[in-house]
Amino acid sequence: MPERTQTVTVADGGFDLRLWIPERGSGPGLLLIPEIWGVSDYIRAVAADLAELGYVVGVPDLFWRLRPGWAAAHDEEGLRASLELSADFDPEKGADDCAAALAALAARPEVTGGTGALGFCLGGSLAYAVAARAGGSDLSAVVSFYGSAVPDAPQLMGDVRCPIQFHFGGRDPYIPRDRVAVVEDAAAGRPNVEVHVQEEAGHAFHNFFAPMFHNPEAGRTAWGLAMDFLRRHLPAA
Repeated sequence: MPERTQTVTVADGGFDLRLWIPERGSGPGLLLIPEIWGVSDYIRAVAADLAELGYVVGVPDLFWRLRPGWAAAHDEEGLRASLELSADFDPEKGADDCAAALAALAARPEVTGGTGALGFCLGGSLAYAVAARAGGSDLSAVVSFYGSAVPDAPQLMGDVRCPIQFHFGGRDPYIPRDRVAVVEDAAAGRPNVEVHVQEEAGHAFHNFFAPMFHNPEAGRTAWGLAMDFLRRHLPAA
């Protein structure tokens, strides 16, 4: 599926928003927020999968201030370089960029039927931050996969008004199980919040381009839950 690119302008410059348009030419907008590997082969594959389901997918270049067009390999060296680069990433500016990208996506003529966000790892944290802004009133659905900053901000849960779904691994060395429990406790009693834990999985378990992390069974289960969530709250057909 061919990619398109538009520039999103913010106060201190501009960055690429890569787009995937479904075959029928229109659909709900879905902001796909990448991991620390950037707009990698994995993220492109996920974007294409979502476009095939009928979503207009936009992927922001999160690292444009540091390394424009960052796309690391899913190996030990790529992980090392990505961790090094992300250490200098400003999450507040990143959340601002995602909000600007979401607004740009929503304004496109191909986008009909609402907008949502789905993020992995760093992107999962940013998706949560964007959902908490203004209660996520402009969002129909948000899905956050293993966002490491999520357990550090349980107080934001009360600011989220849109439907939101969280995914974690029960054996994630970056997000220990007791930290996941913080999210479960914050979500308790909130009808708009779902938390799913794949107890045998580690971090980045859905990333089918990263053998060091991928857990096929957990990935399939969580992805099925995420797609069902989107069908319920941001249907593409």
